[in-house]
Amino acid sequence: MKKHIAVLKGDGIGPEVINQSLKVLDAVGLLFGHQFQYEECLIGGIAIDQTGSPLPERTIKVCKSTDAVLLGAIGDPKFDNDPSAKIRPEQGLLELRKTLGLYANIRPIKIYKSLIHLSPLKAERLDGVDMVIYRELTGGIYFGKKEKGEDYASDLCLYNKYEIERIANLAFLAATKRNRKLCLVDKANVLESSRLWRKTVQDMSKHYPEVAVSFLYVDNAAMQLIVNPSQFDVILTSNMFGDILSDEASVLSGSIGLLASSSFGLDNKLYEPVHGSYPQAKGMDIANPIASILSVEMMLRDFKMTEEADVVMSAVDYCIENNILTVDINKKAELKCSEVGNAMSKQIAKYKTVSIY
Repeated sequence: MKKHIAVLKGDGIGPEVINQSLKVLDAVGLLFGHQFQYEECLIGGIAIDQTGSPLPERTIKVCKSTDAVLLGAIGDPKFDNDPSAKIRPEQGLLELRKTLGLYANIRPIKIYKSLIHLSPLKAERLDGVDMVIYRELTGGIYFGKKEKGEDYASDLCLYNKYEIERIANLAFLAATKRNRKLCLVDKANVLESSRLWRKTVQDMSKHYPEVAVSFLYVDNAAMQLIVNPSQFDVILTSNMFGDILSDEASVLSGSIGLLASSSFGLDNKLYEPVHGSYPQAKGMDIANPIASILSVEMMLRDFKMTEEADVVMSAVDYCIENNILTVDINKKAELKCSEVGNAMSKQIAKYKTVSIY
């Protein structure tokens, strides 16, 4: 099988973790006889430096024409530290989501038993935790009308019913294949936009009678993620609430460097690690590549390459169980980012005793 993949390495540690993901993809391709064609493009701070735009036209064109987009990370402190900057790296990602129509962000939260000691939560609270967050990605306050005066500023939170329905449908379908529980997180006691979310989901639930639907206000949900995280199966929520809650949920696993994500549109899909660009570690070869590699695992699964995705997951599990890890997880091992990538690639090759070196 042939697949054309747009590769957006981005800023900071983005290129380093993406390079390990490409090693893994190459190992899978060799093992199963697939051809993965990569086309590298610019986005974020590096794109601003080289083209003046955080999302060059060529990047948009390539992303629209490929089977999937693989993204590293975006962000650079030289822009963060300049409040007057009119062009920022993050604008490139927001514009890419809008241009590709990536309305759904999916973030699985998985707990690895051998790494439970890294979590700030007690081990007993993590027992049975296995959830996925469905975050609406192209509506709400991030994309609403913005106004700014000399002494005031406002951001409009606008949602249309169809925007809620299309991601809610994905979340309901996911719940039918998991533990048949869906929790909508909103702020319906205060916000009109949240009341529309709640009514829409209530109406849709009639078409999914096998799914138990519950509702939590976002402040309570934030507390419940810490107090009793195992109660959740599929969490459905709006753009801003999803941004906040998914980052909170990421600490359950003990490292944000373990969490992958995918973003869906009508015709396009994008895969990226949850973590940021970590500019302090740029060029040091110490970044954790697992989140990026797990994003590739999600990509393969969406390509209907189920066995290939299972092999990648097995390689990740093997490295975690055998402490083949970067310093953020195992300070004693202190393996390099590239060494972890090499180890996973070799482990994949062993699946059918095919040498990739």
